Amino acid sequence: MQFLLALIVAGPLVGAVAALLPAPPGLKGTSPDQAVLRHGVIVTGVILAAAIVLTLGFDHDQPSRMQASTDITWIPALDVRLHLGVDGISLPLLVMTALLTFLCALYSYFKMPAGPSPKGFVALLLVLESGTLATFAVLDLMLFFLAFEMVLIPMYFLIARWGGEGRQAAAWKFILFTLLGSVVMLLGLLLIGLKAGTFDMVALATDNGRGLTTSVQVIAVLAIGIGLAVKTPMWPLHSWLPDAHTAAPTVGSVLLAGVLLKMGTYGFVRIALPVAPDGMRVFAPYLAALAVAGIIYGSLACLALARRGSKGDLKRLIAYSSVGHMGFVLLGIATMTPTGVNGALFANIAHGLITGLLFFLVGAVKDRYGTADLDTLAGATGAALYGRAPRLGGLLAFAAVASLGLPGLAGFWGEMLALFGAFEPAAGLSRPAFLTFMAIGAFGTLLTAAYLLVVVRRVCMGGPRPSGETAIADVQGYEFAAWTPLVALTVLAGLWPAVLLGLTDPAVQKLLAGGNS
Repeated sequence: MQFLLALIVAGPLVGAVAALLPAPPGLKGTSPDQAVLRHGVIVTGVILAAAIVLTLGFDHDQPSRMQASTDITWIPALDVRLHLGVDGISLPLLVMTALLTFLCALYSYFKMPAGPSPKGFVALLLVLESGTLATFAVLDLMLFFLAFEMVLIPMYFLIARWGGEGRQAAAWKFILFTLLGSVVMLLGLLLIGLKAGTFDMVALATDNGRGLTTSVQVIAVLAIGIGLAVKTPMWPLHSWLPDAHTAAPTVGSVLLAGVLLKMGTYGFVRIALPVAPDGMRVFAPYLAALAVAGIIYGSLACLALARRGSKGDLKRLIAYSSVGHMGFVLLGIATMTPTGVNGALFANIAHGLITGLLFFLVGAVKDRYGTADLDTLAGATGAALYGRAPRLGGLLAFAAVASLGLPGLAGFWGEMLALFGAFEPAAGLSRPAFLTFMAIGAFGTLLTAAYLLVVVRRVCMGGPRPSGETAIADVQGYEFAAWTPLVALTVLAGLWPAVLLGLTDPAVQKLLAGGNS
């Protein structure tokens, strides 16, 4: 188990180095470019297989216990350790990251984004995977920061080199926002480590803030929270996200929405809640207020983009929808209750699966029509996916209703549990305030349904294909292979939520109880 977790974290880095080396003559085949893309599929496939084996070997009777742990001294003077481990909170995120990266590598093998040599693309994809997997596996504050930062450069180059129109400006905006947030976060992490005398996240969570004064906790949560909020992204620190998504290649958008956004909310659960509970309690009402503001803002922005004549970009609309969906995650965390935090973790996974699928589908629509502009897609006879590419239209409608929280699909449970958590927040938090937040959040679900149904109507419905117009290809074999796992898991999580909640709940209970089961 220890070896498996180390392989999962470090394996993609080794694969990234190998991708940059010349391929052995026997493995080049007729196309060196295809050989390196095949290398990416193989490496990410091995990491996914290792994550599945780790899950099968995980002790599901004790999901609150750190398992597959490695703890080695790295920098003795600062007590920084190479400390790895997984529990019921981090394991689902680890598996989802490995799955999405593999599906992106598989998709890119058949549909490589336009840009420079695939060597750099595959190497960056693998470095990005290693950084995100490390973020969910490390148990030392300094290692967490290094892993948190490790993903920025590869995502910057994926956007800047393989992105679409406006990619340079979007990439710079992404890197500047996230780097500035990370500088402030580092100060908060150093404050906790120096005042508590350790950077070990397990020891800090067990101490539950007893070794830190309230003023230190407040300052630490403010500093760490700013860095995490930028990555989440929380309104009003979200403005880098729509530009990054619009310019990024399809697989870049899938990983940005499905994996990178989860790093911020995971940091709130793993660090802010257990390590500085008093500081978190001070900021919880403000976090909840900004969360519901993001829910409403994201929904209204999507409605404005979906309106006829607004020239709204479909990728940009899905990006704004992420601001609203992550608002539910932040609301669940702000309640500081097991119900709310479990809802936040469930919504994290659901958003990764569903929004990852949506970006795959929007990328496919853009490839077929040459644009993601809603007015163009819905103009004249419309994109009319139901009639021209029925499988693609059906999948887009499925992803849309999953995203709006239809009962029986994954999107429903996270939002519902987050709202339930707001109905009865933790002791010391204002219940009238959180009841207000709950009502605003519930109204946001109606707005979400409104804009997604408008999108489905405008893109999927329309007149028959005019004679002489080129036929639109329906779902191809490689697309079917890349998207089917996301559809299946969305249905599985919706019909059988205990699969996920059975892992997260004991770990969340222990985390909120200060390390006591």
